Amino acid sequence: MSAGKLQPPGGPVRPDFFIIGAFKSGTTALYEYLRPHPEIFMPFHKEPNFFGDDLTRHYGRLRLGEYLDLFREARPGQRVGEASTWYLYSTSAASEIAEFSPSAQIIVLLRNPVDVMYAQHSQLLFRSDEGIADFAAALAAEPARRLGEELPPPPVRPETLFYRHSVRFADQLERYFEVFGRERVHVVLFDDLVAETSAVYGSVLEFLRVDPVFRPDFAVHNENKRVRFRALQRLIYKPPRPMLGAVRRLRRYRVIHRLREAVLRLNSHSQRRGEMDRSLRARLLTEFAPEIERLAALIGRDLSAWRA
Repeated sequence: MSAGKLQPPGGPVRPDFFIIGAFKSGTTALYEYLRPHPEIFMPFHKEPNFFGDDLTRHYGRLRLGEYLDLFREARPGQRVGEASTWYLYSTSAASEIAEFSPSAQIIVLLRNPVDVMYAQHSQLLFRSDEGIADFAAALAAEPARRLGEELPPPPVRPETLFYRHSVRFADQLERYFEVFGRERVHVVLFDDLVAETSAVYGSVLEFLRVDPVFRPDFAVHNENKRVRFRALQRLIYKPPRPMLGAVRRLRRYRVIHRLREAVLRLNSHSQRRGEMDRSLRARLLTEFAPEIERLAALIGRDLSAWRA
């Protein structure tokens, strides 16, 4: 049964807007920028990934009551939202969200698919979810992995390792346009968010129909990091199987999230991501040129800079 079919009429507060996207750093940044807005409520639990029957979860899916509890502190009159990157990839999340929250609005973060794959690989290495350190080799392993082969030890979310398949943004965006209509889907390009942060943020506030004047601290969030102690990182992200049930229960509590984030900060340091091999980048840009052109036509934007 889909998540949407579990929602009874009326009842507890439910989210009415969703931040989804092509990559975690973009959704994290927008989530952090929107949380301080006095007319917006977003829970401490980012990436709840409640929707998407076709997605796998490290620690199991939240129950309906656990999911709704995330929003119980919202005040009357506030817009209520959540941010889950992989709703964009899911083939079922759009229809599930629409059934659960029929008037919901969707904010989609998009970026050059070649850059997304490279950043995703780096993030998965940081989380100990990727066992192949070389990016080109990880790309080459995708066909086998889609057949269930050459996967890292569990727990693992196989779809995160399907690099090429996960960045078919035109298909993914069309799915949301069809379900919600273009007027309820707001597309944000990561390039614009970086270059014109305040203006792009203001356009998001106007889309959500809240005070467009408010501005938070536009600090950098989720920058590239290097792990200090790999064994500790594996314990956090890939706990032994007997601990998975306890982890799933504990992640409902704010104090556990704060403790986990503190440990992750202490166990890492910021490090600029190295440049992708130029010949590999050139080949990937050629491969994804038709995909970029199709996306450009879909959103009415000139994306020729992505192919540079």
